[in-house]
Amino acid sequence: MSDMTAVGKSFTRVDAQEKVTGTAVFGHDLKFPGMLCGKILGSKYAHARILNVDITRAKKLVGVRVVVTGKDIPLRFGNPHTGIIDQPFIAADKVRLFGEPVAAVAAIDEDIAEEALELIKVEYEELPGVFDPVQAMEPGASILHEDLTSYERGPIARPVEGTNICHHPKMRKGDVEQGFRESDFIFEDTYQTQMVNHSALEPHVAVATVDVNGMITVWTPFDAPHEAREQIALAFNLPLSKVRIIIPYQGGGFGGKGGLTTEPIAIALAMKTNGKPVKVAFSRAQIFTNTMVRHPSIIEIKTGVKKDGTLWARQVKVVFNSGAYAEKGAMITTLSTFGSSGPYRIPNIQLDGFCVYTNTPVAGAMRGFGCPQVTWAFESQMDIIAEKLKVDRLEIRLKNAFETGDASPSGVVLKAVGLKECLRKAADQIGWNKQGEDSNRGKGIACMHKWQTTYPANVVLKVNEDGTMDLLLGAVEIGQGCNTVFPQMVAEELDVSVENIKVAARDTEITPYYTATVGSGATFSVGNAVMQAARDVREQCLNLACHELNVNKEQLVLERGRVFVKDTPERGLTFGHLAHSALRSHEGQFVGKGTYSRAVKPFDKETGQGFDTVWQYAAQAAEVEVDQDTGTVRVLKLAAAHDVGKAINPKLCQGQIEGAVTMGIGAALSEQMQLEKGRVLNPNLTDYKLSTALDITDIQPILVEEAHDEGPYGAKGLGEPALAPTAAAIGNAVSDAVGVRIKELPLEPEKILKEMNEHGMK
Repeated sequence: MSDMTAVGKSFTRVDAQEKVTGTAVFGHDLKFPGMLCGKILGSKYAHARILNVDITRAKKLVGVRVVVTGKDIPLRFGNPHTGIIDQPFIAADKVRLFGEPVAAVAAIDEDIAEEALELIKVEYEELPGVFDPVQAMEPGASILHEDLTSYERGPIARPVEGTNICHHPKMRKGDVEQGFRESDFIFEDTYQTQMVNHSALEPHVAVATVDVNGMITVWTPFDAPHEAREQIALAFNLPLSKVRIIIPYQGGGFGGKGGLTTEPIAIALAMKTNGKPVKVAFSRAQIFTNTMVRHPSIIEIKTGVKKDGTLWARQVKVVFNSGAYAEKGAMITTLSTFGSSGPYRIPNIQLDGFCVYTNTPVAGAMRGFGCPQVTWAFESQMDIIAEKLKVDRLEIRLKNAFETGDASPSGVVLKAVGLKECLRKAADQIGWNKQGEDSNRGKGIACMHKWQTTYPANVVLKVNEDGTMDLLLGAVEIGQGCNTVFPQMVAEELDVSVENIKVAARDTEITPYYTATVGSGATFSVGNAVMQAARDVREQCLNLACHELNVNKEQLVLERGRVFVKDTPERGLTFGHLAHSALRSHEGQFVGKGTYSRAVKPFDKETGQGFDTVWQYAAQAAEVEVDQDTGTVRVLKLAAAHDVGKAINPKLCQGQIEGAVTMGIGAALSEQMQLEKGRVLNPNLTDYKLSTALDITDIQPILVEEAHDEGPYGAKGLGEPALAPTAAAIGNAVSDAVGVRIKELPLEPEKILKEMNEHGMK
């Protein structure tokens, strides 16, 4: 592939100029004539029955157009394929989290809408709350969803009747108890990860209209327009053609804009405004209470090891706090549980996952889909094992790490495993074997594996009469650069200029189906369909050129925007000429179609055996400095080696790694939502401690290219793996620096000092 002209090159993002000049239109920029401002009234309790909602005074306020309650729209939403339809548009009988909408208003401006909310009176009967997922699983715990097993749900979800467990996935391989008996050493540890907020720069927002024919149109910076359309249509029992989702630019999401939040409220209000659009934009505080968070977790891990460092048995119990509703919890818990044994050859495995309802903010997708949580656990324990066995921490990973041809925990042969190269390159980058003189400094390494989505994808490539092209697809530009990468693929297949290919705005009425831009799968899945659509256009172009040049197809060459006869290159036609000619002939417009679908094989739900996916691999190595007096951690250097299969645009890949590592540093050192009985105590960017530019270290991205035979040009996904090992690498480096092990994120100074004092390190 060394002779490629577009793929593998670092083209500038096609949206760069729009975004840096401020002309790009984001969700918050949307304005329509007569648009009303929508606001929600949130519950004052984390768990309570709603006895009465009095909206009389609010409806009479001048400037108020609509007031709705849960009784007006007694509908629920959720993913019908991978989740549970358990979340109401507006709570009607019961609230399950602090801030849950109990009423909504639409007014002519924001001030009047806020005033109207103050006039609504709600009577509650407070119920016992459950805030800890382990306690929520115990007999006698207050039940959030009494009718859990009656909810419509997808085939993945496996709720446990009469409990708060909305999903319980399992994986079994070998005989774990026999494996422990045969082991020379056994290690048992419990790790915890905190509740993290996505904290995207642009708050969640949606604009909705409902016309006289009942057509629902929603403008929203959403990750999954076709999935949103399906959930809304299902809730209202409408045909899909009666729901339209239009996607403006997204000002950051990281998974947090892949589940319905503002959209149901905007629709509920718009249904009663006689066609006037309603805009619902959450405040920063509501981002913390009314949108999704990363699942907090408690992970128990038990590992049996041979004297020579061979991993022989591993048992993991993953408990994910789902919050008040399931959202994508079933899928996230399944996939993270299936990956919780780590990227290692282990013959005996028992993995159990529990996704548990509590009266806390709803957890959903966040960059990594549960992988960062389990990676924190198994990679922290790998260092403990190495220390006990007195072996090098890098070497024990290399000894046990997957290679191409190994079997996954589910018994499927692994392809294109670049893990060991990632480990070696990350370690080399920070001088792993060089001894430092500063006793306050330490080095750490961590690796990971993660599944990626391979959703069915459909693409249309439309060639205009001047030879320029419009690319229609469902994957959303969420900052990862797909509006640049996909034209590069078309340009590679057709040998035309990248600048002549434009990706159309996502609109479910126009762009073809793609499930969701999640799981680092867009480049892989949609990319395959893009290549196919381009090759379809290529064939149409060559067929017409055969006719116009009166030669056989084998004699033709398509190069640099021209089709010409191989032996007489002066006999040729431009791509634009052929496109124009096609429009005026029986051929018609060149329209290429591409599809991709990876066969989803059934797997045993009791053992997980047969579960098949495309796996991603990465390793990160960190060097840190810990202030012995304050416990403050400073990351000096972080090398991030990622097996991308093939870097379609190396500069974008490096940017993805740098951005993800930045998020990972924040989650490792400072970010944490503080709750008291379900109420968020730090719902702002002053008290919620995000990393700033001054906190970011020397991040060194490294691209490893172990091509996957199913990926476009060998490419795999990248956006999520680039975050997963960061906390574990930093945590292991901190332990190396100060000699104590912190098992609960974040790595706050107080925790470090406490452990140092207890172990006599100060």
